[in-house]
Amino acid sequence: MLLITCPWCGPRDEIEFRWGGESHIRRPTLQSSPQDEEWADYLFYRKNPKGLHRERWVHEAGCGQWFNIARDTVSHEIVEVYRMGEAHGQAERGKRP
Repeated sequence: MLLITCPWCGPRDEIEFRWGGESHIRRPTLQSSPQDEEWADYLFYRKNPKGLHRERWVHEAGCGQWFNIARDTVSHEIVEVYRMGEAHGQAERGKRP
């Protein structure tokens, strides 16, 4: 079980949260008339790294706020938790239980 630190509510059990997928995904610009391949990449393909991965999470059973987590996919260690709109690396670090 993970202990996730919500930026608004503090440390809570993993069961209160829902994973929202990879974070920091850029949508193709409509001005450039994206091709089908570019739209398919945006809609369907995600990274599946072994190691550090940045993800979106929502505190579904708490405050309902969305935020980002940098998590090691091998050890599940949470390296960083930061709010939406914050640049990664600027949030508090080491908020692991």
